[in-house]
Amino acid sequence: MKPPEKYVAGKAVGPKVYLHVDALSGEDVSVRELVETVSLRLCVISGDFSVVRFEESGAVALLDYPNFMDQAFPALSRSWRFDPMTERTSYRDYRDSLNPPILHRKERLLPRDHPDIPRFTKLTLDLESLGLFEDPVRIGYRLQWDALLKARGYRVVGHDLVPIGNLEDDNDEETLQEESGSAILRHLTALCRQTPSAPVSAMMRLGLLDYSTTFFDYGCGRGNDVEILCSSGICAAGWDPYYAPDNPIKRAHIVNLGFVINVIEDPTERREALQRAFSLAEVALCVAAMLASDDQIQGKPYADGVLTRRNTFQRYYTQVDLREYVEQILSTTALALAPGVFLIFKDQEAGQSFLLRRSRSRLRFRTPQLTSSPPARKLAKPPPPSKTPQAERIGEPKRPRPPRSKPWERCPDAFAALCRQWQGLGREPQVEEIQYRQVLEEAFGSVGRALRAARECLDPVSLDAVRKQRTEDVLVYIALQRFERRRQYRHLNIGLQRDVKAFFQSYSNAVQEAGRLFAQASDSKVIEAVCNGAADRGLGWLIKGRSLQLHASLVQRLPPVLRVYVGCAAVLYGDVALADLVKLHFASGKVTLMRCDDFSMPLPKLIERVKINLRTQDAHFFAYDQSTGHAPAILYLKSRFMHEEMPGYAEQAEFDRRIATCVEIDELSRGPDEAGLAATLRRAWLKIQGVAIMDDDKPPALDDPCGAHLAYRDLIVCGETVLMTGVPNLPKQLDSYRALRDLAENVLDPVIDWYGSIELTFGFCSPELSRRIPGRIAPALDQHAAHEISRLGKPICPRLGAAADFLVRDEDMLEVARWVATNTPFDRLYFYRRDRPIHVSYGPQHKRALFEMVELTKARLIPRRMQRD
Repeated sequence: MKPPEKYVAGKAVGPKVYLHVDALSGEDVSVRELVETVSLRLCVISGDFSVVRFEESGAVALLDYPNFMDQAFPALSRSWRFDPMTERTSYRDYRDSLNPPILHRKERLLPRDHPDIPRFTKLTLDLESLGLFEDPVRIGYRLQWDALLKARGYRVVGHDLVPIGNLEDDNDEETLQEESGSAILRHLTALCRQTPSAPVSAMMRLGLLDYSTTFFDYGCGRGNDVEILCSSGICAAGWDPYYAPDNPIKRAHIVNLGFVINVIEDPTERREALQRAFSLAEVALCVAAMLASDDQIQGKPYADGVLTRRNTFQRYYTQVDLREYVEQILSTTALALAPGVFLIFKDQEAGQSFLLRRSRSRLRFRTPQLTSSPPARKLAKPPPPSKTPQAERIGEPKRPRPPRSKPWERCPDAFAALCRQWQGLGREPQVEEIQYRQVLEEAFGSVGRALRAARECLDPVSLDAVRKQRTEDVLVYIALQRFERRRQYRHLNIGLQRDVKAFFQSYSNAVQEAGRLFAQASDSKVIEAVCNGAADRGLGWLIKGRSLQLHASLVQRLPPVLRVYVGCAAVLYGDVALADLVKLHFASGKVTLMRCDDFSMPLPKLIERVKINLRTQDAHFFAYDQSTGHAPAILYLKSRFMHEEMPGYAEQAEFDRRIATCVEIDELSRGPDEAGLAATLRRAWLKIQGVAIMDDDKPPALDDPCGAHLAYRDLIVCGETVLMTGVPNLPKQLDSYRALRDLAENVLDPVIDWYGSIELTFGFCSPELSRRIPGRIAPALDQHAAHEISRLGKPICPRLGAAADFLVRDEDMLEVARWVATNTPFDRLYFYRRDRPIHVSYGPQHKRALFEMVELTKARLIPRRMQRD
C-alpha cells in the first residue's frame, strides 16, 4: 500500500498528513479504500476513530479523538497503526494518561465546506497572534500546552481565548480566609502570579515595554506584574487600595488597568477608575477585563454582573462590549491587543507608529522622555454616588443581600485538609485520624456533618480510582512479605489495619487475594499478557514475546502483578529507584536493572547492568568501563522508556526522531559508538546541542572524509595551478563544503565503486585560484566555484552545486561519460576527447545536460549538445 501523493484536505505535519473522517468523502477513492483496508486489518470499526494519519513510509494510523468537535484541543484517546512494509501493528491507549497528545489547528483536518471551520480558524488566529505556536515541540502535549497558556495569561473557554483575570469562584487556599460582614470583598479576586498577566504579557511581546519605558499598575493587586517587570530592568510601580494603599500614585508612559473594572460593582466608581487611570498615562493606557461564555458565568445576579459565593463581584464583557465601553468613557479609539485586552493611546504620534509597525514580529516605539518627575499624589477617594430622590427610586428592583457564609467558608483550611486526607486515603478517615477536628466541630456542629459535606465535594470517579490504587498497594505489600518468607503478623500497624478493614473486610481475605496475586507473578504467560497491556498505555518499550523495558520511576504505575514481579527483584537487589531502567523478561523469570551515567542527557551511557534471576534468586553484575575493555554503551531513543507525563518527554521525543534519521538503531536501542556517532553527525553537518540536533557551522578539516572514498583535500588541493603556486584554495562558504560532499556521494563515489579509482585533475576553484589560472575559464558557468560569493555579495556561479574534472586511466572516457550519464544523477557533463578528463557537476538544477566540447579553432572550444545514446 502506497499513500496518495496529494490530498484535497488535510493537515501536513512533516512527512505525515492528518485527515478527519468527514474529509474522506472528498478524497480519491483510493484513499477511502486504503482506510477501509487498514481498519479491517486492525479490526477497528467505523466510529472508533475520528482522524486518519497517512505517513510517507506507507504506514497508516487510526486515531480516536472522542471530543474532536467539542474541545478546542482534543486529546488523543486511542491509536492504532499498521505498517505494510513490516506487517507490524501497534496499539496505544492514552485514556488514563494525564498528559496525552493533543491536536491543534483542527480546521485543517476538515473538509473545506465544514460549517465549524470559521469558529476553529478564529481560535487558531488568536493563538498565532500571541506566538503560542512558535515552539511546536512542546505544544503537542496537554500539560505543556496548559502551562504555556497559563504562562501567557490565557485560558480557553469553548473555542474562545479569554485572559486569566482574577479569581472568580475557586477555592484558593491562600485567599480563602474567614471574612465577616456583608461587604463585597474585591481583594479576594487578586491572583498570586508567577508569570506576567495577560495584558503585561501582550505588551512585553509587542515590545511596548522596555528600559526606556516607565510603567504604572493602577490597581496592582499583589504586585506580581510590578515585581516581574522590575526584575527585568523596567522602571515599574503600582498602587492598590487593599494591598498597597500607601504607595504613591505616579504618572507613567504606560499605565495598566488590568482586571479592575470588572470587579467594581458601582458603575460610577468603575467609570471614575477608568478615567483616573487614563489621566495618569502619558503615552497609552492598557485596559483588561474578564471575558466569558454564557456557560462560564456562575453566581447570583447582582447589579450589572454576578455575585460569587465568595462574596466577590464580577462584571463579564464580550470583546465588543469592552471596546464600546472604553471608547464611550474615554472618547477615543481603543486598539485590541488580545482577547479582553485593549490599548488606548494618548500620544497620537506613538499610536500611529504602533499601527504602522504592527505587522512586524517585534513592535517598538520611542516614548517621550520626562523633563522632570511629577510630584507624587495620593489617589483621593471617589465621591459617593449622588443620592437619588425617593420618588425617583420608587419601582427600582431591590438589590439582593449577599448570601450567608457556609460552614466550610468559616474553616476553609481545615475543610480542605479533610478533603485532601480522604482523597489520599481512598477511604473515609476515622475520627481519630482527622486533623483540625475541633475547628471542624465548631464550624459544622459535628465531625459527622463535616464528613458528609466532604463526601459531597469529592469527585466519586477520582475517589474510586484512589481506592483502587490503595487496595493494590496493600495487596502488593502483603504479597512481597510472602516472597521474603516473613511471618504474616495479624497485629499490623493501626493505619494498615484500617486499610485492610475498609478494602478487604478482614485480614484473611487480604492474605488470600495477595496469595493469588503472588501466584500470577510466577506465571510467565500472565506476565507477558500484562506487559502487553502496560505497553498499550505507554508504560515502557515492548519487544514482542521477549521483554518490557521502562524507566524506574514508572514501576509504581504498573499493574500490581508486575509490581510484585519487580518488587521481588528489589528484595534481592535493593531499591529499584537506584537504577534508571528496568527490563522485565517474560519467559526466563529475570529482571534486569540498568544504571546510566546521567539519564537526564539526551544520549545517556549505560555504566552498569544487573540481571536478577527470580527463580534461582541470584544476581549477576556487569560494569561498562574502559578499563575492562567494555566501553559504556550509548542508550539511543530514550523516549521509548519514558512516559509523556515525565518532564522533558516532548523534547526528548523530538530529539529521538531526528537522531533516528541519522543513524541506524535496532529494537534494543543499540546504535553506533561515540566515535561512530560523531563521524556520522560530522558527515551530515549536524551537531548535538542540549536536547536539540542542529546544523553544524564549523567547516570540516581537509583530511575529513568527503563521501565514501575521498577526502576534502582531494577535491580542493588538486590541479596543476594550485599545486605549483600553493594558493590557499579553501572555501569560505559552508555550503561549498556541502556541495563538494554531495558531488562525491552522488557522482564520484559510484564511479570509483565501478571503475576502481579515478584521477582528479581539477576540483574546487576559489576566486584567488581562478585569477592564477592561465587561459580561458568560465567561473560563472563551470560550477567549480561551488557556492562562493563575489565581492558584490552574489554567487560567483548562479548554478551553484559543485564540479570536478577527472580521468580514469586505461579507459575510454567516452564509455566513462556514458556510464556516468546512465547511472548517476549529475547536473552537467562535458566530454572533451576519449583520452582526456571529463567535467561533471552535481547541483540543485539537476539538468542532466550532456555536452561535447568541439574545437572551433586551436585556441577555442565550444559546447555542443549530445544525445544520451
